[in-house]
Amino acid sequence: MSELFDAVDALVASRATLPPPAERKRLRAAHGLTIDEVAGALKVRRATVSGWESGKTEPRPPERDAYARLLDQLAELYPAPSAPEETDAPAVPATFTTAPAPAESRTLSTGPAPEAADMTAAENTQTSPASAAAAPEAATRPARTTRPSSTSRRPGAKKAAPAGTPAGGNDPRFENGPLAVVDVDVDGQVLAYCTGGLVLDVPAKSIPALVDWTLREAKLGQPKLSGPGKDADPLIVLTPSALERYGLPVALTDDERLAGRIPEGHKVIKQLVRAEWKLTKRGFGPWARIYRPAQGSERACVQLCIPSWNALDTRHWGEAGQLPPAELARLLGVYASRVMTPRGSTAVTGLELMTALHPPTRASEPDADGKRHSEHNPGSLGKDPVDCAPCEAPDGHPLLKDLPRFHVRGPGEKLFEEAYDWARPMTDAECTLRHLVGIDVNMAFAAGANGLVVGLGAPTHVKAPVFDAKLPGSWLVDLSHVDLSRVKVGKDKWADLDASVLPSPFTPKGERPEGPAWYATPTVAYAVELGYEVRPIEAWVRYENGRYLDGWYNRLRDAFLATMADLGVDADLSPADFLAAMDGYKERDPELAIVVSAIKATVKGGLGKLRERPRGEGWRPGEPWRALSRPTWRPDIRAAVISRTRINLHRKIIKHAAFTGQYPVAILSDCVVYAADGTSPLDFLPYRDGKPLPGGFKLGINPGLVKHEGTQTVLWGEEVRERFNAPELNLARYIKDGTVTDVDNGE
Repeated sequence: MSELFDAVDALVASRATLPPPAERKRLRAAHGLTIDEVAGALKVRRATVSGWESGKTEPRPPERDAYARLLDQLAELYPAPSAPEETDAPAVPATFTTAPAPAESRTLSTGPAPEAADMTAAENTQTSPASAAAAPEAATRPARTTRPSSTSRRPGAKKAAPAGTPAGGNDPRFENGPLAVVDVDVDGQVLAYCTGGLVLDVPAKSIPALVDWTLREAKLGQPKLSGPGKDADPLIVLTPSALERYGLPVALTDDERLAGRIPEGHKVIKQLVRAEWKLTKRGFGPWARIYRPAQGSERACVQLCIPSWNALDTRHWGEAGQLPPAELARLLGVYASRVMTPRGSTAVTGLELMTALHPPTRASEPDADGKRHSEHNPGSLGKDPVDCAPCEAPDGHPLLKDLPRFHVRGPGEKLFEEAYDWARPMTDAECTLRHLVGIDVNMAFAAGANGLVVGLGAPTHVKAPVFDAKLPGSWLVDLSHVDLSRVKVGKDKWADLDASVLPSPFTPKGERPEGPAWYATPTVAYAVELGYEVRPIEAWVRYENGRYLDGWYNRLRDAFLATMADLGVDADLSPADFLAAMDGYKERDPELAIVVSAIKATVKGGLGKLRERPRGEGWRPGEPWRALSRPTWRPDIRAAVISRTRINLHRKIIKHAAFTGQYPVAILSDCVVYAADGTSPLDFLPYRDGKPLPGGFKLGINPGLVKHEGTQTVLWGEEVRERFNAPELNLARYIKDGTVTDVDNGE
């Protein structure tokens, strides 16, 4: 009978009732659990739990019963929010429309913000569905309505564009959103424009009072992104009229701009000192942080952003600093909800996002007295910096202080993993074609970080090691014997290529190595993949390692895909439809296009910060500089990402050449130029029945896929090179609009 009972129990368990996917995600996040922790407890893969939460898949026995039990227990601890009471304010779903209405007729959005706590994992970037990123969780929850109070109003003359990220959220502490833009209206009233169209009256008469009001009454901020992490501090953006009201200059003088701050003796700083507020070491500049030392777990800190002091760099934020307050709140609110509340420049925010997702410490299990202590958070970089390997150190680093003053390190002394800047003269056959077509890899460096194993701790020096592709580090090895004229392009499948028109995968300039040089693990692994033996001379390897950047990649990918979907570019479009959707996408909603630009800059800038160089500070070669004191100063991680990104691109180029006989004319970072008879990428990319070449270039919006960068005529290319007497001028730099300058816009 026991077998029959077991069979009956299994049958019941197979139909165990589960809440909807969005509720599963909410319950996990409410308890501070990560996807990894749930997957570990249920003995399934991380991607499996991610699929259950996105609704792509449903759990099966025996995991289904255990998962249902977990969710039932969490539901008892964290019951679903009760239905909102009826109010006068209209409730609308907190989602963007693909084609927004004109500004004067847009609806004010007041629904709850998408939860920012979890990072979903995709097993394969190129096949991740658009729905996972393009449909924020907020769209599945009922919209919240608010009853205007004495401190909030929605004046008819001040209608904001839909913010996409609404004012409210599940956390009542932050019900007015992550940030506010403070402005003074024509009547002299100080107003705070929040996300979702909410406008608050600001009673504060000074900057110290504004900080107090922000922390006590404004209900601004953002929940932490990781269980052991910290909630985001509220962000206050000051417009020029607000600066005047609070006694701050509308613009910095040249000296102040160079110093990055106003003088310590400024009256506003004296006001803050009298009120016992402190400023961080960077002082009162474009991104000022005003705080009091934490009391226990309570933080008292407000971030200021001052656009007229160039806080929002026009290279990444476009004309955001010139937008009306409500529009600026909407734009920054979208970025905050999908990436994080800005903590400074896009580069600073990119680095801060890594730490927010992997805080250095966590609370320990209770000791014998029931007390918890701070301990190392596994998978993080810890709270203490580690020295890099000598070969990874940039020039001027303290590790190199004993080198002769004018010594120039060569490839055998210095790791030089950088993006491509390569070009070659066109062949006679290419000159008979009509066009040069550029394709650009979407979020190339983010894709390079996806799934990458990087070092978490200090390096270990090894002599004559056996190469291990799974071990992150830097390897001194001779790769000059790798011959691109014959390479492996699959298991036991070799291809004969024209190496004279291919860049080497091992150097940024595409030159073949001449002897031993330092390379990151992905570069050496690629030499093995091409079918060649490698024998490292020595190495600096990191035995403590992990996929530190996965959560960072997932969050930025989802932010990018969701925002592009709002602009009408979905991840599941056919190649032709994708090219059509990309044509003029920025004009559909210029503000959202700025968010896309900022997300891209967050990727590149965050990775760049991993090897931040001295910035003034009276630094001299051989002395430490400020960035070296950060655990996130990790040039080895930056090198590994760049190495993998360059290798990913070269692999596609090889596959394409082996199948089509076509070779690139120029490569700049993530942009590749080919000669073709037509003006479209479809005129040379080998699609068959709508399917791309396996392992080659594929059109699409997902990170790692490619878009059309630009097309010019072959005659244009030849004329430009002749004009500058440069037969190898990198045409990829100018392919976008044909304008030849010495400026690289980073696209």
